[in-house]
Order: sequence, then structure tokens, then C-alpha cells
Amino acid sequence: MQHMKPAILLLTLACTMVCLAGNPGAAESKKMAIQGDSLVLAKTTPGNLCFDNIVKGSVAMRSTFLPGKPGSIVYAEGADFVVNYSKGAIARTANSRIPDYSLNPLYAVVDFRHENYTNASNHPYFVWVDYQTTNGKQFARTNDQSKYLTGMRQKLAVGLPYKVVSYGDSIAAGGEASQPELRFPARFGKYLQDKFPKSKLEVVDASIPGYTSQQGVDWFDKYLGPVEKPDLVLLGFGMNDHNITGFGVDVEQFKTNFITTVKMIRERKGAEVIIFSTMPPNDNWHYGSHRMGQYAEAAKQAAAAVKCAYVDVYSVWLMVLRRKDQPSLLGNNINHPNDFGHWLYEQAFEAMKF
Repeated sequence: MQHMKPAILLLTLACTMVCLAGNPGAAESKKMAIQGDSLVLAKTTPGNLCFDNIVKGSVAMRSTFLPGKPGSIVYAEGADFVVNYSKGAIARTANSRIPDYSLNPLYAVVDFRHENYTNASNHPYFVWVDYQTTNGKQFARTNDQSKYLTGMRQKLAVGLPYKVVSYGDSIAAGGEASQPELRFPARFGKYLQDKFPKSKLEVVDASIPGYTSQQGVDWFDKYLGPVEKPDLVLLGFGMNDHNITGFGVDVEQFKTNFITTVKMIRERKGAEVIIFSTMPPNDNWHYGSHRMGQYAEAAKQAAAAVKCAYVDVYSVWLMVLRRKDQPSLLGNNINHPNDFGHWLYEQAFEAMKF
């Protein structure tokens, strides 16, 4: 992957999603509206939405994440797809206009090496579904990180300029989001702007796509160094660290790298930090060690060691995968979230109290 130069993103687009946060273990089922739940549908095999018990008449499906986008195709229930409302499942019809995911080169391929395929992207196959469920539950556990983010609320509440910086790999940079404002750091920035309307908020990306937490340490001055006066750094590596390729980083070193980076951010930039875990990649990808749970735990331990905030994206992803298949969430079918996946990342951030 090519390196990306830090880029400043001003947040101007209103959020179009329903924002949810809470404790899925304790929360009771409730009626909930979901927008843009993503699916890839093969042949006439049903694919699961995030929830079952769908309200009849509430389902709308289209070819773009955002409704009303130029060129968006609106699919018709009965003609293009059928819904099993009780199971929360959708299937293509025999003559559907919905792209058939069985035509994707990676469909049903086990232990694939992505370099052997010229284009296995899932983007041409996604459909996006709005619906209501009577069995909704919160996506993320509420977690109180306020003792680690004392400056955050103070600055935002009084309307001071506030700069959020994402520093990590390609996921932190917003990889596979269809437009900049749908990247999860931008979504989180928009959430903060709405929560504190007097604030003057800016989101900056200083990430290092394609690399590991070790480069996060080694190349700190090159990538995060030029960013002036950050107030908050969203720190997230792990996807490349966990790989079995030659530059993968073992779990203990990964933890140490996070601890080192947080100390550098505080000492050189004077910013507060949120460490976040990452999602698991496609289980069928050859180059993944498939130990992302260990890396998520290491990220949590690193945050505890240096007393900084921690956001658990990994558990949110696992919750969603109880029902959904992985390709329905992966833009490149390997290790990047699609637009709905970036929204899931943001749900973990919104569940954080500060």
C-alpha cells in the first residue's frame, strides 16, 4: 500500500445514521431503526441483517450507502428481493437486479492469497438496507473513560478550537469508506461537534497505511510530528501487526509499541490519547494469524498501563458477526471495513463516556 500524507478533514456533513450505545448484556430488546445495514447476496441464498424480528413494511434497499446519491438504485421487495421478517434475512429473487455475489472471484474460496486475484472487491456487490426491528440491542458496551480525558470535555464545552488526529494503519486512515465524511474518525468528529455545538472541531489524519505499530514508533516524527497542537489522538494499529508476513509484530511487542507511542504523544504533543482495538479480518485470508482477540487484549492492557482511554471495537465486531457473514462488512473482502463497518467503529467510540 502507498503511504498517505496527513490530510485535514473539515466536518460539514450531517450524520445520516441512528447512533446507538449501551450494554448489550444488560439492555432489553427494543424497537430500533437501522440505516445502511450492508449485505452481499449470492444466488438466492438468504443473508442475515444485524437483527431479526423486522417490522413489516419498514425495509428499504438500495445500491448506495447514502440514500438519494446520484446513480443509486432502489430495489423492489418481491421483484428483486424477499424478506424473512421473523429471521431478519433477505434473499435475491431468481431475476433480481441485485448483483450476484457468487460471481465474486473469492466467493466460497478458503485460505485465499489476495495477490492471486486482480479484483476481489466487494464494493460492486453491496446492498444497503434500512429497516426497523423490535428486537434491537445496543452495539457497544458503555464504558467510562472520563478520568483519562479530563481536557476533552473542558475544551469542547467552552468552545475552544479542538483538533482530533487519527494515527494508525489504513483502517485509522478510513480505508474503504466511500467518501471522507463516512470514515469513522470523521463520524466521531461529527458526533463531538453535534454534542458540543460551540466547539471549533477539526479532524486530521496522520496515519501510515499498510504498516504496523512498530512504524508508528519509528516514523512518529515523520507522520504525527508535523501535526500542530493536537488535542486528542485516536491511536489504532493491529491489522498489519497480526499478519503472518515477515513484518508482523508479536503480541508483547505490539503492547510495548502502544505504550511507547502514548508516551511520545504526551511528551512531544501534549495531547490526550484513545487507544482502540481493531476488527478481525476475513477468516479465509491466508496472511492473517487470526489472533486478533489477543491483539485487542494487548491494546487494552497497554491503555491500562499508561492510564489512557480505551475503546473496544473488537467486541462490537464480534457481536455483529454472531449473525452476519464477514464479506458483508468488508470493503476489500480482506481487512477493511465498508461504510457500515466504519459506522460500527463509531458506535464503539460513542459508547465512551468522558
